[in-house]
Amino acid sequence: MKKFICVLLISSILLLTVTGCGAPAYEMPYDSSYQVSSFKLVPTSDVQTTKPFAADLCVADKDISNPDTSLTDVGAAALFDLNGQQTLYAKNINKQMHPASLTKIMTALVALKNASPDQVLTASQNVMITESGAVLCGIKPGDSMTLDQALHILLMYSANDVAVLIAEGVGGTVEGFTDMMNAEARSLGATNCNFMNPNGLTQDGHYITAYDLYLIFAEALKYDLFNEIIQMPSYSTTYVASDGSNKTFETNTTNLFIRGDYTAPDNITVIGGKTGTTNAAGHCLILLSRNSSGNPYISVILNCASTQELYEKMTDLLKAVK
Repeated sequence: MKKFICVLLISSILLLTVTGCGAPAYEMPYDSSYQVSSFKLVPTSDVQTTKPFAADLCVADKDISNPDTSLTDVGAAALFDLNGQQTLYAKNINKQMHPASLTKIMTALVALKNASPDQVLTASQNVMITESGAVLCGIKPGDSMTLDQALHILLMYSANDVAVLIAEGVGGTVEGFTDMMNAEARSLGATNCNFMNPNGLTQDGHYITAYDLYLIFAEALKYDLFNEIIQMPSYSTTYVASDGSNKTFETNTTNLFIRGDYTAPDNITVIGGKTGTTNAAGHCLILLSRNSSGNPYISVILNCASTQELYEKMTDLLKAVK
């Protein structure tokens, strides 16, 4: 018995020495390179404990089938019940993939978090993107518009040059802004993505998972302006050219559910979302929808072969909503 007490006392002393102030020690084998976004340390009233970082969100670490949905020929897909905090369907949701213009959700989130919508942004020479097929709104060096205008064009028209305008206006440089994007991702627990640019044009080291997209999109939905923009079918604005003249820009949303070109299942109303397309990423879409009871859902599909198939597959995915 004395031997046991001695061992216990020595163990206690070692614990206090290692942790300091009598705080409990924890082994945390999880790190940011792990394939599933997972845990963080949180304080409670009298002790410290670990819990899933997404305890108030939907979680999933593996594929989840649904009898109402079977998605083949897509890279990844997921359906999240926000009120029920349940993942209703999951396919490859922790696989790192090209995000295309779904990147711009994070661009918008970081801008909204760190700048005012009425901040005036002035374009530099870097808005002159020459990549073949890149969607551009045509801004030129010296042109200026507010962040509010830029966010509408970013999210509705998916303009890659405006993404650079926002990045430099809010972050000082594109590199500085992407550092802010990656820091924001880590703060959300989205640890399996990495951003190299603010627009989603294909670049080595630029990737995301369907699950991390869900985390980022859910955070962006907390901002009223983001919610307003993703629901708009069309937009028209006038910004200032470098010579002081006015330039008019008009666009329809790229979201074909909002435009009415495709119809969701009868019990579902699509509220808004974001599209993305590159050769590397394929056709991608993330949506906020509500069922007939008003309950919200987030759905995402990555790497579909065509626009038509993307919307047909998304319709199939939404059929899993009751």
